[in-house]
Amino acid sequence: MNSRIGKNYFIKCLLPVLWLGCQAPRGGEDSREANLYRSQDFTAPGEFTSGIEGPATDGEGNIYVVNYGREGTIGKVNRDGKSSLFINLPDRSTGNGIRLDNQGNMFVADYTGHNVLKINVFLKEIDVHVHSDGMNQPNDLAISKTGILYASDPDWQASTGNLWRIDTDGSLTLLEDNMGTTNGLELSPDEKILYVNESVQLKVWAYDLSPAGELSGKRLFIDFPDFGMDGMRCDVKGNIYITRHGKGTVAMVSPGGKLLREIRLKGKKPSNITFGGEDGKTAYVTLQDRGNLESFRVEYPGREWKLRQKQ
Repeated sequence: MNSRIGKNYFIKCLLPVLWLGCQAPRGGEDSREANLYRSQDFTAPGEFTSGIEGPATDGEGNIYVVNYGREGTIGKVNRDGKSSLFINLPDRSTGNGIRLDNQGNMFVADYTGHNVLKINVFLKEIDVHVHSDGMNQPNDLAISKTGILYASDPDWQASTGNLWRIDTDGSLTLLEDNMGTTNGLELSPDEKILYVNESVQLKVWAYDLSPAGELSGKRLFIDFPDFGMDGMRCDVKGNIYITRHGKGTVAMVSPGGKLLREIRLKGKKPSNITFGGEDGKTAYVTLQDRGNLESFRVEYPGREWKLRQKQ
């Protein structure tokens, strides 16, 4: 080929093709990152009851969610979105929030039984970790890396609530009473702050937290003008994701209490959230009005997902 013709051919024909090839979106991680904060169905609608809650992700990426098919059950959703029955709870027990520790134990807030249940995930053995008739209805849980649990305990009729600490031996300590309707709660990545929201009062409180689980320095973190709140989870950067029940969004709030964005969901009644996937950057949200999980990609892994990787 004539060298001048060959050069012109390369510039006019081949170079644009090569440039387009470099610009074309690649599969896998890159294509996912192009769709951050865009929610889609992860499980089929209607597989769970309107009491769908939980959720918690194990080290293999399985998600545990309460009320699969009927009340009083826990379902297991694998990383491909396939759901199955994991376990039936004891009679008169109904699960709500779920947390996992690093020893293969699942803790379930049993609001009808006034319990926090402890389930060995491998053996599927169920024990009562703590019971108290003084609890209104254990609702959601948070867990530290040492296994200390924190439980919200709302009285929906009175629009009040309590906050409890549950030590690893199952001993129960009332941290605060006569709050608003305590619901979602979560720890900061360094576990120096405990966040607790009040669903009816539309407030999120922050407490300084000692290694022994003692609270101090209560302050208002953020409040909202409308709609409700339910579960909350932090990413590794300390951003907190708050499900906005009735609004159909998840609010992403900075560690400084600034609303960064609201992620629009397909459903209107999100109840709780967890992080998982192969890199911890997929958020899974339980939807009460649709009976399923939706998912969306985020920039940073979840706090608890990171803990699970150290097992």
